[in-house]
Amino acid sequence: MYIYPDNLKAKATLWLWELRDVGIVGVGLLLSVFALAQLHFAVPIVMTAVYAFLAIRFEGTSILDFIKNAFGFFFGKPQVYEWRM
Repeated sequence: MYIYPDNLKAKATLWLWELRDVGIVGVGLLLSVFALAQLHFAVPIVMTAVYAFLAIRFEGTSILDFIKNAFGFFFGKPQVYEWRM
């Protein structure tokens, strides 16, 4: 079920994901199935499932966005405070 955005500048969604995330998960699943079938290596399919879970959008935000913002706040951007009187 394709949901047309209310705002024309909003990103299009398909079920609970943005279309970009659906593409990433689809390609990841395809490569993961090939890796599992040929190499008997299950790590890529687990990583794809974790990404799909973290990319679920609810009311415009996802767990992945929260993790990115938290990492940027705590580790990515240095914060400098100068105290002057």
